[in-house]
Order: sequence, then C-alpha cells, then structure tokens
Amino acid sequence: MKNKVVIWGTNAENEKVLIALELKADVNKVVLYTFPEAIAGDDFVNKMMNEWREGKEIEFPEGHTTLERELSVTESLLPDDLLVERGDIIQRAQTEWHFAVLSAKLHAAYQQELAEFKEKVESLASYDNKVWDSLKSFWDKVQSQSRERNLYREHADNLRDNINALFNDLKKMRTQVQGEFIAASQVVFDEFSKTLAEVEARIAAGSSKLGSIFEDLKQIQRKYRDAKLSNEHRNQLWDRIDGAFKKAKERKFGPSVNEGSVTERHERRLGGLMEAIQRMEGSIRRDEEELNFQRKK
Repeated sequence: MKNKVVIWGTNAENEKVLIALELKADVNKVVLYTFPEAIAGDDFVNKMMNEWREGKEIEFPEGHTTLERELSVTESLLPDDLLVERGDIIQRAQTEWHFAVLSAKLHAAYQQELAEFKEKVESLASYDNKVWDSLKSFWDKVQSQSRERNLYREHADNLRDNINALFNDLKKMRTQVQGEFIAASQVVFDEFSKTLAEVEARIAAGSSKLGSIFEDLKQIQRKYRDAKLSNEHRNQLWDRIDGAFKKAKERKFGPSVNEGSVTERHERRLGGLMEAIQRMEGSIRRDEEELNFQRKK
C-alpha cells in the first residue's frame, strides 16, 4: 500500500495542475499539494512520480499550494474545485487509506502492549511461563488481525520481529532454568542411585533380611514419588526400583514369581489369595462342625 498519489488534474479556472496527495495515517490526515503546470517541469514530474511516491524527499518549487484535510468516509480526497480524469485512482486510494488508518491505530495500540511486555520481560528474575503464555496470546491476536487484513504487512512484520525478540529472551531464561533444574535433578538422582546400589548389593549377596529390604525399597519408592527429577532421571530410577523389587521377590518366592505378563502375575497372586481364603473357610467349617458335635453330646 502506497501512502502517496501523484496525478494530473485541473483547477477551478480549468488550468492544468499536478496534484500530489500524501496520507498521514497516524493522525488521519491527507496533505494535498498542487503545482501549476508552469512550475511542474518534466524533471520535477519525473521525480514526483518515481522518487517522491516511493518515499524519497524532494524539494518542491516555489508557487505550489498545500492543504491539509481530514480523511473522511463520505467526502472525496479532493476539494470540489479540483477535477481529475482518473477518478478511480482517487477512489481506490481513499478506500485503501481508510484501512491504512485502521492498521496504524491497531499498530499503535499493539506497540503499547508490546512495550508493556518488554517491561515485564526485562523485569523478570527468571523464566515465567505465565508471561510466555500471555505473549503467545498476544501474538495470536496480532496474527488474527493480519489474516483479516486489518493490519498491513509492514505493521504485522514490525510487530512480529519485536515479539520474536521477546520470545528469544524468554527462551534464554527458560534454558537457564532448565539447566539449573537438570543440575539439581542430577544431585537427587545420584543420592537415589547410591541408596539403590546398597540395596541391590544386599539382594545380590543373598541377605536373609528380605523383610527389611522390602521396607527400604518401599521407603525409596515413597521418596521417589515426591522427588523433583527430570523425566530422564525419573524413568531411569523407576526401572532400577522396579528391578530391585523383582530381584527381591525372586529371592523370597523363587524365579517363577516374575514370569509372565503383569496380568498373569496378578492372576497368580489372586489365585494364591483365593486358595488361602478357601483353606481358612475350610478350617472355620471344620471348627463349626466340631462345635456342633460337642453341643449334641
């Protein structure tokens, strides 16, 4: 979108004039410059068409007029005393410039929000996931306005670059926090590993105090649940704790205790409990029969 238009037209006296329009989107104004044909030589016209319209500043000749007007939805960009052959160019510019003003207003509002986010990020002592989520929501809002073409590309690109810079700052903080967490997790992991190594050595040595070994493993398991560990350390420790329990069970109940799938082992355990219940019920039934026999006597 260009914010400058250059076109030939005529004034109220039907004299040929060069007309230049410039949008000041941030203040919702249009500046109108008119140059009588007598002062608009070929060199100047070429500069206006090829340089001024592209954003370069050029020196205007004496004798031109300047008029500042509000950008209006209902009124033309040109006053009634100026006429142009290509009215469609003026109409198209007016339509595009209304969107440009909206984009400029949105951009200014978002720049204010961006400044607040920058202040938040700069004041952080460490990574804050809430700030990350808020910044992501803000970026989603900007993208939505860009997709709906309420934000021009240059405005959206400017916001994107600044938002990405804040995301990069937060990523650096997150990396630092993660590094500190991994280091702390390693300390906890090493402590668990030392304790487990001692228990594993007792199991391998064939300790007769399996009851105390099971209690130690249960205590390790309880501490493990509350420990602050990385996923990698947590998975490694879980495999060792589970393996230690299995080895202890083999020592106590024989190698077959860990055979088969988890479901099969549960079924065997349940079957053993059912057999124990049946034996107890049989014992109770015999005691009742003996009691009844005694009463009959």
